[in-house]
Amino acid sequence: MDSTYNLRKMMATWRLLAGIVLAAAAVAVPAGGQTGPGPDNRGNTLRQIATLDLPGPTGKRFDYLTIDRPDDFLLAAHLGAGILYVIDMKTNKLVHAIPGVPGIEGVVYVQELHRAYTSDSGDNEIGVVDLRQMKVIAKLPTQAKPDGSAYAAPFHKVYVSDERGKAVAIVDVRADKIVKTLHFNSETGMPQYDPVVRRIYVNLQEQNLFAEIDPATDRVIASYPVGECRSNHGMTLDPEHRRAFLSCEGNSLMTVFNLDTHKPIAYLPMAAGADVIKYDPGLRRVYVACFSGAISVFHEDGPDHYRKLQDFPVQYKVHSLAVDPVTHRVYAPEQQENGKPVARMVIYEAVQ
Repeated sequence: MDSTYNLRKMMATWRLLAGIVLAAAAVAVPAGGQTGPGPDNRGNTLRQIATLDLPGPTGKRFDYLTIDRPDDFLLAAHLGAGILYVIDMKTNKLVHAIPGVPGIEGVVYVQELHRAYTSDSGDNEIGVVDLRQMKVIAKLPTQAKPDGSAYAAPFHKVYVSDERGKAVAIVDVRADKIVKTLHFNSETGMPQYDPVVRRIYVNLQEQNLFAEIDPATDRVIASYPVGECRSNHGMTLDPEHRRAFLSCEGNSLMTVFNLDTHKPIAYLPMAAGADVIKYDPGLRRVYVACFSGAISVFHEDGPDHYRKLQDFPVQYKVHSLAVDPVTHRVYAPEQQENGKPVARMVIYEAVQ
């Protein structure tokens, strides 16, 4: 009996070791990708150029950022403070701190209305923020924990992932009304709008699936496996080259997904704790904010070749960022500095 037990234990150990080796091989040799140094002689891809202290309570979690290009505003969600910051990107100064958005996670900008739509997990509502008046003008109830969001401009609709509610809420911005809620068998991650084929994509992070929605009918067309990616939460798009980039929280892989064939084509290792991912089309760079204290930076050499440039070191708990495609600056909020609580925005320029 003891010998049988020992044999089973040994075989289980061999299987575990074999799985670890195979997983490591899959990460170390990504399909169509390779790791490499950064563009300067120190390997740095970013250079800090400014910081902005913010008036909210220090040590509190931030979340998504987005850019209002006509006004050159950066909109920053201070989740733990329940504040939406409006920052002038030309001067790096705070324009306004808008309260009344408890637990704000996502924020998306609707240019033609000069409005932002916030995902407020504190009261499970979508906030409608008028940026002319700099205040919340309406609240729309959702399912549970509204998170990421995307705007399909030709259809005048905002799509908000109700992460814990396993749903996507669809808002008609002309009426500020939720016109439909799509339900899934998975928590929902970040949605994105593809202007080339006029589709909404959303991550189904518990099922490791990539779902496609037709905004003309708000029907789910199909969902596709994301291969070795586990817990695909974050998403950003390169519509021109028909690629989606996914941050896979479960196994710290940046996954490149072909939007035409609906298949993953490359996996590259990221720093631990990956969350928000953004693409700079001008530099063809992908940035991933990682909670462990890094921004993982990748380069798109072509539609089928990708390489990692660097895990650029930042403060611990930085898990969100935005990229300005005009200036190529990267904005990342900090809630601590070397263990000391802060509330600030850090501005980096790209080193080329």
